[in-house]
Amino acid sequence: MTRTADALPAEVDVLVAGAGPTGLMAGLVAHRRGLRVLVVDPKPGPTRESRAIVVQARSVEILDQLGLAGPVLESAQLAGRIRIKGGDRPVEADFARAQERDTLFPGARIFEQSRTEALLSEALASEGCPVRYGMELESFAADGPAEEGLGARLASNPADAAGTATSVHARWLIGADGASSPVRHQLGLSFDGDTDEATFCVADLHDVEGAPDDALSAYVGEQRFAILFPLGPGGHARLIWLHGGTDPDQEEALAGARDDLGIRYGRVDWFSSYRVHHRLASRFRVGPVLLAGDAAHVHSPVGGQGMNTGLQDAHHLAHLLADVASGLRDPAQLARYEQERRPVALSLITAVDRAFGLIARPGRGAGFLRRRARDVIAVLAPRVLRSAAGPWLGGLLGQYRIHYHPAPRGAVLPQWASDPAVGRRLPVLAVNREALRSGRWQLHTYGGAIAERPAVPEAVDGPFAFPADPRGRLRSYQLYLVRPDGYVAAAWPLHAGAAATSDVTAALTAHGFRG
Repeated sequence: MTRTADALPAEVDVLVAGAGPTGLMAGLVAHRRGLRVLVVDPKPGPTRESRAIVVQARSVEILDQLGLAGPVLESAQLAGRIRIKGGDRPVEADFARAQERDTLFPGARIFEQSRTEALLSEALASEGCPVRYGMELESFAADGPAEEGLGARLASNPADAAGTATSVHARWLIGADGASSPVRHQLGLSFDGDTDEATFCVADLHDVEGAPDDALSAYVGEQRFAILFPLGPGGHARLIWLHGGTDPDQEEALAGARDDLGIRYGRVDWFSSYRVHHRLASRFRVGPVLLAGDAAHVHSPVGGQGMNTGLQDAHHLAHLLADVASGLRDPAQLARYEQERRPVALSLITAVDRAFGLIARPGRGAGFLRRRARDVIAVLAPRVLRSAAGPWLGGLLGQYRIHYHPAPRGAVLPQWASDPAVGRRLPVLAVNREALRSGRWQLHTYGGAIAERPAVPEAVDGPFAFPADPRGRLRSYQLYLVRPDGYVAAAWPLHAGAAATSDVTAALTAHGFRG
């Protein structure tokens, strides 16, 4: 941790307010792309609380690209199944198996937020860009054109005897400062949505009877619904459930879980209760200020999607800022961040959150419907995950089946966007995994095609020739333009090993390439 009294830079490219997983990811990616970065947070250091605990497949892919997946793969608790309890016998569905052909990291990994923050903050510190803990963003002002950036006033913790205030000029400010985001409030943006009627409870338990180490467990009771996440061997797990009462105390809430759900445990490490919010900022960008993570959207934690969505916001945004800062792409391309990431957050709120909100609602009426639904799920869930729809559902859960549409829905796609891979994450394969770690624009072919290098900027690497995609998603007669975040920007048909100049020019223009 760096002392707050250390001198701050007078000017940076990116100022990040908030050192949670989202802010740390944004800072690390931007720093590695060569930007001058300053990450500040008023807390004294990385959080010690577990908070968000699930790292989905796509987030592991991002960490792998950064060379940081090792600690997660080595020490996280891997859960690849979901077990549904509440009837005569548990019903199991294997979602990891539905994912294993589409990602190198199938399943959900239980890796507490405190460990994620430590992993990212230590990487920043080791690379000469330490987080300035104990330092908060007091205010900012962007009075001129967006390209002129903004001035920000920072202050160290008043409790610090060496407390100081200073000004920093930043080209961009990323508000990754949580659901109550002061950055969003200063921008005057609405945070539309609602708050769940019931109280949400969470507890870290030890010696839970019958809790598998490698599966998520869903409990269906007369009035309640809960999900148990394995945190370690020997029945160490986190229980999340909607209680129904207002401000329940620990024993009252846990008694309800014991009596209605039949959960038996030995010791409670931690308990909390709060209301669940489903909200979305009206905008993700205002001039040189951009919102990411909980500052831009909040979700139910039951589906294990919130932190992962924030990590992917940050990864997307930092690469985009670096492209603009280097002069590779036009500043107007910053609009892509909101255009691409806001619909992802909206779909999570309207689909995943609403579905969990309905199934988890307390009360006897909802309990009756859940029990009837459980009987149907008992028959359908294993079959669906083994069917052709299984990989699709697994991809939604793992957050790697996200589509950034290259043209408005219903519009005629240009030639360079007609391949189904365009706008989607490039499948991460054993053969291209190392290449994708460069975090640079690249040209790829698959299946033995030899391609001439088209007229693209020098910052675009390749073309690289890889073996055929075993799933056939990448076509041997196409030349793929791959973004630094691993998404396919364009695909050009090859004729005698060359892409048509008009196709190449059209795609580069659409993506705002300069020169």
